[in-house]
Amino acid sequence: MTLVTKSIDIKTPVENVFTYFARPEHVSDQIKTDAVGMTVVPMDIKEGMGVGTTFRIIGDFSGKRLEWDCETTEFVRNEKITAKQIEGPFKKWQITNEFKSLGNNLTRVTMSVDYEMPFGPLGAIMDKAKFAKSAERGMETALYNVRGLLEGNGSIPVYITLEAYQKLLAEKKKMNDVPVSTALTAIIEKYNEIEAKA
Repeated sequence: MTLVTKSIDIKTPVENVFTYFARPEHVSDQIKTDAVGMTVVPMDIKEGMGVGTTFRIIGDFSGKRLEWDCETTEFVRNEKITAKQIEGPFKKWQITNEFKSLGNNLTRVTMSVDYEMPFGPLGAIMDKAKFAKSAERGMETALYNVRGLLEGNGSIPVYITLEAYQKLLAEKKKMNDVPVSTALTAIIEKYNEIEAKA
């Protein structure tokens, strides 16, 4: 088994950071490096993205594509979100995001992935050679990207109806799968243009 953990401090209130992480596809938008790419597709969304929410992760790790389905197993507002693999290639895969307020405008986020490779002895070799390093780099990049986004733009509203969210995903797809935040910004700019003309 392998446990990869990374932490970062973000200059914004814990509520803002938790709200962003409560939608796993937001974080996947930030995991894009030369070696790692990740997409998260919500499948069954429970109230507030809480316990029982299921989603599919499609990961590209140094050219190796893996897909697995996860379920949110723990959801403590402004403190912790945990999800685990319910179907997929890993013997075990679980991600935990923990949030600690360090003051009115500072939050420490700790992201931990605990997994066991599926391929027996070959998996253990792959793990040491590539996968753990790819996962660690991807997590670190994601946390830096999230910090830049949250410190630059402040609070991000993510609790929208499922119908509105599905429309947002459809627009994201039309725009060649740009990040959710880019799609939302484009929609708001278009709305502002229409409003200015009226």
